[in-house]
Amino acid sequence: MTATLPAQADAERKAHDRHDIGIGLPRWLWLPAVAAFTLVALPVVGLALEADWARMPELLLSESALTALRLSLETAGISTLLCVLFGGPLAAILARSRLPGLRVLRSLVLLPLVLPPVVGGLALLFTVGRTGLIGQALHLWFGITIPFTTAAVILAQTFVAMPFLVVSLEGALRTAGQRYEAVAATLGASAGLVFRRVTVPLVLPGLVSGAVLAFARAMGEFGATIAFAGSLEGTTRTLPLLVYLEREVDIDSAIALSLMIVVVSLLVIVVLRPRGAEGLR
Repeated sequence: MTATLPAQADAERKAHDRHDIGIGLPRWLWLPAVAAFTLVALPVVGLALEADWARMPELLLSESALTALRLSLETAGISTLLCVLFGGPLAAILARSRLPGLRVLRSLVLLPLVLPPVVGGLALLFTVGRTGLIGQALHLWFGITIPFTTAAVILAQTFVAMPFLVVSLEGALRTAGQRYEAVAATLGASAGLVFRRVTVPLVLPGLVSGAVLAFARAMGEFGATIAFAGSLEGTTRTLPLLVYLEREVDIDSAIALSLMIVVVSLLVIVVLRPRGAEGLR
């Protein structure tokens, strides 16, 4: 038994060394990879080249820009919290339960990823609007009207952003497996205790990564917001909506605000996204 331990340790060390070295990639992959990166990065470079940098402080510090930025950050933050509170349990059920029709349920949850955002906004309008399925009851019974309010912005952002969190967290749950939960259960831990003390810490990088992506998506939401919440300054006019309006009257302002959204989104993804989500150690 003792003789096999050094051999086992040596094998693990060699496997670890091989992992550090990595496996070489075919050279032909570089050409489409560079083309793909260029397709993503070049439009941003084009924005930067067209920007009027002399007017940049004036454009970004205007009252309308600061109001839209504040509203975007606040609503995106609340939307992300709602995604975590509701999307987290949903991802756990999709990953671990054996409900009949689970495939159909997953398809419906992921629908906002492929649905045109303006269609989502119209769907929300005809569901929680004053004459909608739920909105009519809210208006008649409680006097609550959601469309064209800040609450409508939050609801639209949550609708389009939640699938990002669900996909990320469900993938993390499936990758983690259930070995550690099974061990905790055999030791007498309840299902709730296992979920809080074992499952959540295990998939925390995936949860944070999904929340970051959801926040970034909520920050950039436009179609569902304008269809469901409108564009009222200080109430529903987020940064993307302000960009759309400014492009008709002041293209330099639209470019400056677009660059602001790019910078904020990059900061969120680079600074807040866990290194573990990128396969780094």
